[in-house]
Formats: sequence, structure tokens, C-alpha cells
Amino acid sequence: MLAFLGFVTIVVLLALVMTKKASVVVALILVPIITAVLGGFGGQVAGFITNGLRSIAPTGVMFIFAILFFGILTDAGTFSPIIKKILKVVGNDPVKIAIGTAILGMLAHLDGSGATTFLISIPALLPLYDAMGMRRTTLATIVALSAGTMNVLPWGGPTIRAATSLEISVTELFNPLLIPVLIGLAAVIFVAFLLGKQERKLIGSKTADVDTTYEQDDNKAALERPKLFIVNILMIIIAVATLVSGKLPPQVVFMIAFAVALIANYPNVKEQRERIDAHAKASLMMASILFAAGAFTGILSGTGMITAMAEAAVTAIPVSLGARIPLITGVISMPASLLFDPDSFYFGVLPVLSSTASQFGVDAISVGRAAILGQMTTGFPVSPLTGATFLLIGLTGVDLGDHQKKTIPYAFMVTIVMLVVAVVMGVIPV
Repeated sequence: MLAFLGFVTIVVLLALVMTKKASVVVALILVPIITAVLGGFGGQVAGFITNGLRSIAPTGVMFIFAILFFGILTDAGTFSPIIKKILKVVGNDPVKIAIGTAILGMLAHLDGSGATTFLISIPALLPLYDAMGMRRTTLATIVALSAGTMNVLPWGGPTIRAATSLEISVTELFNPLLIPVLIGLAAVIFVAFLLGKQERKLIGSKTADVDTTYEQDDNKAALERPKLFIVNILMIIIAVATLVSGKLPPQVVFMIAFAVALIANYPNVKEQRERIDAHAKASLMMASILFAAGAFTGILSGTGMITAMAEAAVTAIPVSLGARIPLITGVISMPASLLFDPDSFYFGVLPVLSSTASQFGVDAISVGRAAILGQMTTGFPVSPLTGATFLLIGLTGVDLGDHQKKTIPYAFMVTIVMLVVAVVMGVIPV
């Protein structure tokens, strides 16, 4: 019963969001509450939601102040010189810009943090995409694919969880996958190339006027602080370095960074209020989605729906397919990101899958390798179960449904490419 309710909750949520029958906030709050009540947990729902909010609160606070921080620096014109430099390198060619986006996303994800990747990549590239007339959904898709594929690396959360769950070293788990992952990254660049060609076709002759359009906004020019360019860049470097080092929690980093950036660029109190008001709508809207996501995951975890779904997924595998569990795991790994958070999958589903595979004479490690090719790697930037997804769509300003419809097919394709290469190499048995 719980497994059924869990699957119904996920399916209804995705259907409502992707068909735009309900807003993301409404769906995330009401759908799990209704299914929890139907499951007999009406009296406990409030507690589940509260626990979920506690887990998401730091991310929500980080998001609000990160948006304000990067918004202030964008207003101050910090990224204008960078955009002009990029335009000189890539020209006005959307294909080169798209490929550059993929490479930047990969480099930004070297620390293994989705939030850091999005906070570095999106604010720097969004003005360029807007200036070029390129769709923001394309930016979100390319950065998501880059971060997701890079998340397979040994220091990525899913890989560490899988190794811990299987009680093996991270290098033993990952090393045989190095070539498949490299091919996967090449596939991401190829997708970026294709999306760039689509953008070039849509934009047409607009590319010739990019620089002029970008520089003629008098309202933006009045807010710019070109003399503080070096100071602002240093603030970004210090904030990101502190974030990556882990010396301070992300929410604290961006609270401090925002306050310093605001005072440095707009010392006048009236100007400070205007700048905060200018970005308040976006930050509040996406923060509300994050907290709604906290309620969603809190209910699914508290009711036991996630655990029940994990058990149901394992028991659904026919005995005749037992020897092919690694291959099956690889195929379903990316879509599984829409159903299971990383902890539930790697500490709940994976041990059962691997032990079942062992009974059929299949190396348990191969199941772990197959899993990390998609579960919360290529799949994490589209999953409603991760705060990073909402951070990504919040920074780009795209709709979750639009992002999922565009990105999921490409994310699944990249996973299959890596899986095929791994099978051909004999890393994953068939």
C-alpha cells in the first residue's frame, strides 16, 4: 500500500508539473499531503513536514542570499567585461557558446557540488544568453548535463554513497568507469553542439547586433560600478573558495558575501533597499519552492513511502532476469532519480540489488557501477527530490516542467551511452 501511494505521489506530481495543470509549489505541498492522509498518516503529516523543512532550511537560506549576492554583482556590471571577453573568443556563434557552456559546467563541478556549479555557471552565462537571444532552457539543460555527468567522479556524492554501501573503496568502484565517463562527457559536448545549432537556427540574424543591444541599456549602465570590478571579482573568488573549502556553511558564506557586496557597491541605504526589492520576487518565489520540496521529501520519508518503493522495485525483478540486474540497474538508474533520493537508493535499494545479483553469481560491484551512471548523477539536476534542481531552475528562471521535458531525454541518452561503453568494455556484464 505504501509503495503504491509513493508511486502515485511521484507520478501525479510529475504529471501536474509537466502538463502545467498546477504550479510546482502547489503540487509539492498538496499531492503528498493528500496521499499521506489516504495512507492513514493524517495526524502525523505536520510532523513530517516540519522534519522536511528542517532538512531543507539551510539550502533555502543559501538560495535566497546567493540570489541576492549574484544579483547585486550583476547589477554592478561585474559580469559585463567577462561576457565581452567570451564574445570575443566564441564570437556571436551560439554553437561555440553552447560548447563553452558545457566545458564551464564541467570545470565548475570539479568540487562535486551541484549548488556550487550552478552558482558559478548560471550567473556568469545568463546575461550572455539573454544578450544573444538564446533560450534559457538551453542553458539549464547544458549545465545540468555537464554537472550530472561529472557527478560520477570519485568525490561525487552518489559514488561515495555507493562505495560506502558496498563496503569497497571509491577507486575500486570508479576506476573501471573512467573511459565510459570520458565518453559520456564527450556526449554532453556533442549534445551542446546540437543544441547550439538549434539556437543558431532560431536566432538567425539577431547575432549581428548582440554587442550593441547589450551595451545600450541606460538603466543598467546607471547601476554599474566598473571601478569596483576587481573588488567584486575578489568577492566572488573568496566566496566560492570558502564554499568549496567547507570552512563555513554555504548559507553563512552567502549571507556575509551579500552584505559585503551590497555595502561595497551601493553604500546608500535607499539604493540598497532598491537593489533588494529588485531581486526579492525571484528569491522569494524559488525559496518557497525549496521549502515546498522540503515538505514533499519530509512526507515521503516520514510515511515510509520511499522505503516501500525501494522494496517493491527490487521484488518486481523476475528471477529469470537476476543475472542481468547490473544491466537493468544501469537502464533504470537515471529515471530512478525521479523516484528515490540518493540516501534511500544507495543505502536502501542498492544493497538489496547487489545482494540479489550475488545470488546469481554476478559481482555486486558491477551493480554499484551501473547505478552511478545515472542515479542522482545525470539524473540529479532534473529530480524534484534535490534542492539543486530548484536552485538551477531558479537561477535560470525556467519552469521545472519545461526543464524536465527538455533535459530528461538527453540525460537518459548520456547514461545509455556510458552504459553501452561500459558493457562493451566488460565493466558491466550482460
